[in-house]
Amino acid sequence: MRYFATAGAPLVAPALAALRRAQPGVQVELKLFEPADPVPEVAARRADLALVVRGRDAAAVDGVRFVHLLEDHYRAVLPAGHRLAARPVIDLAELAEEPWVAGETPGPCLDPVLDACAAAGFTPDFMVESGDYATAQGLVAAGLGVTLIPELGLAGGHRPDVVVREVAGPRPVRSIHAAIRGGTPVRPALRGLLDALRTATAQALGEASPAPGAEQPEAPPRDVSPPEAPRSSAG
Repeated sequence: MRYFATAGAPLVAPALAALRRAQPGVQVELKLFEPADPVPEVAARRADLALVVRGRDAAAVDGVRFVHLLEDHYRAVLPAGHRLAARPVIDLAELAEEPWVAGETPGPCLDPVLDACAAAGFTPDFMVESGDYATAQGLVAAGLGVTLIPELGLAGGHRPDVVVREVAGPRPVRSIHAAIRGGTPVRPALRGLLDALRTATAQALGEASPAPGAEQPEAPPRDVSPPEAPRSSAG
């Protein structure tokens, strides 16, 4: 299994714990795989599953099927004394003139931020780049700018010297999928892992857990990958 850092604690850890309880004989090789794209690992059969962020314009990949798990919305992170800190919801356009901290390097996790800012009529002025969300929070706390961080990136909480607020007009979102091999039956161990990931996702969102083996509903069209060939109901 390949995963990215912000999926580790809220999704991967509880999913593997649940899989171990349900199928104690299953061994999972777990590797953090970023910033490299893990999809070729699945296509080349070096991995059975990879957690990935799929951009809305991402192309289909031969031999790989993408199972939608989660729409991960971004929130604004501001210094505690910021002029907008008292607002429960911040219109994205109100941050147009602010200096910005980039919480991600260019790629599918930064693209939703850039797209949302463009829709709000501006390009963020990135004064400093950070490769992780914890560092981004520290830079914001130091007054170097504002940033947007996805909810999974805030799952462990936030610093006391920053505030986290909802964003509107529009609200950026990244679409998280499980990449698995296409065209072959899903083995019981992999099906169990997918079910455990769905349950962990539901818990992270505060929703009821899906039934084992249930197909995940499709995400809104703007956030999902292009339509794929018909697939089996194995998950």
